[in-house]
Amino acid sequence: MHRGTGSPIGLHRVVEPAGVLPQAAWRLDATPEIYDDEVRIAVERLNLDAASFRQLTEAHASPGAVRDEVVRIVGERGKMHNPVTGSGGMLVGVVDEVGPHSPLGLAPGQKVATLVSLTLTPLQIRDGLSGWDGHSEQVPAAGTAILFGRSIAAPLPDDLPPPLALAVMDVCGAPALTERVVKRYDAPRVLVIGAGGKSGSLSMAAARRAGASGVVAAVPTPDEADAVADSGLADDVVVVDARDPVAVAQVVTPTADVTVVCVDVPGAEGAALLATASGGTVIFFSMATSFSAAALGAEGLAADVTMLVGNGYTPGHAAMALDLLRTEPGVHRLFTRRLADLDLDMRVSP
Repeated sequence: MHRGTGSPIGLHRVVEPAGVLPQAAWRLDATPEIYDDEVRIAVERLNLDAASFRQLTEAHASPGAVRDEVVRIVGERGKMHNPVTGSGGMLVGVVDEVGPHSPLGLAPGQKVATLVSLTLTPLQIRDGLSGWDGHSEQVPAAGTAILFGRSIAAPLPDDLPPPLALAVMDVCGAPALTERVVKRYDAPRVLVIGAGGKSGSLSMAAARRAGASGVVAAVPTPDEADAVADSGLADDVVVVDARDPVAVAQVVTPTADVTVVCVDVPGAEGAALLATASGGTVIFFSMATSFSAAALGAEGLAADVTMLVGNGYTPGHAAMALDLLRTEPGVHRLFTRRLADLDLDMRVSP
């Protein structure tokens, strides 16, 4: 028996404070009984966003303490919403039950990735994350999640290992918006800060495909520089601390027409502004971004740039990102290298 018809944007699941959207809520009702327009997912794996996972690992002394903190957050808030970074991630699982009025077109038994943030997804964890060692942002989990009438989910592709598909779909908004912005310019020069990560590698490939005249990759270590150079996705690779705006400005010459910020640490706003030409665009895809620092920093530098918040949703974004993975060998190499470092199972399910 269902609980009635809910709000398509999930207002009926907000516990506190009243009157806010689920993303802004402190706590959600995550009970598994669904409303008529909802879908319940049997959770198999969470993917914590990079900024949140970094903060958790830096704030806690051991992987076990990181695991306990994630369990605590979900139990307290009814969702995975890191109170420090304000970010969460996304998940994969199997469709368990579909309400009769759900508009999502999902069917029981489908394995799907949710393309909406865990910060607004009602979530219960039943296994205490006992299968997670705390070393990876991908978290084996057993529990339930709820999708609203206006949520987004996509079936997992059959030809890719689930951890690889999840890693790509977690950041699929980045290449879609990068492509859209690059196409507004005539053969622009593009800088990707944090190019060795998931969103960075996809953004480089999207920029090149969209007509960039040159792609500059900024990475923090020589090892990442070697990996990005080997991918062939960048024309130039620079090793620089994104938190040092003067150093970034010195090595990125000439300045970029489009800068894409994909780092998982705070403090890259000034570097992005100094490295972007007048009339250019900065896309902030990092959840570690301080948007007040970006806005006030641009004002203080008299920087005539357009600044965009990286929206995780663009029509067709998941299909585009998966196509880049399949067709760009450099993207595939960077992703599989990253997942191999995390010792994830990369077999394709039968």
